[in-house]
Amino acid sequence: MFNIPNILAFIRLLIAPVMFWIILNPQIITDMGWHVSWSYYIATLLFVIASTTDFFDGYVARELGQITIVGEILDPLADKMLTLAAFLGLMMSGAASAWAIYIIIVRELFITGLRTLSMSEGIDVSASMAGKVKTVAQMIAIGFLLMHWPLADVFLWIAVALTVYSGAEYLVGFAKAYKGKM
Repeated sequence: MFNIPNILAFIRLLIAPVMFWIILNPQIITDMGWHVSWSYYIATLLFVIASTTDFFDGYVARELGQITIVGEILDPLADKMLTLAAFLGLMMSGAASAWAIYIIIVRELFITGLRTLSMSEGIDVSASMAGKVKTVAQMIAIGFLLMHWPLADVFLWIAVALTVYSGAEYLVGFAKAYKGKM
């Protein structure tokens, strides 16, 4: 249970609420006499560090053969907590469209439920390339939104489109696997 990949996922679990708090409380930085942009930098740095642990926990788990049941549960949970903390914080602070975030959250909850169902049925529907592209698009959108950069909304809606597409692809894959099992 206490292997490097699981520790990295746990670090993501710890960073997510801290980042969320910073997004929602930029006045902490301004009260210290710093420009508000420093809250953007700190939140973005935390997000980048946490996102990097996502890459490394998967890599280390595969390379060192440290794939565990705890890790298979903890990794996607940490991923969801990180992205949802960022998206909800951005939405609540007015930096992201509530509709875009709603669509992303609904898709994530639906697919999480579908994954649970597929596991209970013994169906393996692994993450597709579209799912990986969706994750990268979401991370880019979050980075742009956190930094309040131009085109942040464009990247957010691209991430939404990829999120919907990858969810539909996952649903079709599950349906085919379920039908083939019958």
